[in-house]
Amino acid sequence: MLTALDIPFCRGYGKSMSGPTTEHIKNSVYTLRTQKGLTQEELAEKAGVTRQTVIAIEKGNYTPSVLLALKIASIFKAQVEDVFRISYGK
Repeated sequence: MLTALDIPFCRGYGKSMSGPTTEHIKNSVYTLRTQKGLTQEELAEKAGVTRQTVIAIEKGNYTPSVLLALKIASIFKAQVEDVFRISYGK
């Protein structure tokens, strides 16, 4: 079972010349949703998006806007940083 998903995007070159630095947005939407007992449809309705958007976020195929990330965190009664995190790596 996945608890966090990675969404890679290139951030350019860091201070070293060893290659590009990649940042990933990780999220715990699936874990929090299932812990709260919500279906994807229910979360989508509460957040004002489609079920397909929730699926894409959970799979890591879509990074939500700041507004949507705040709405989702609010639904889970969590800080946005507890739902969405930045991971740094190459």
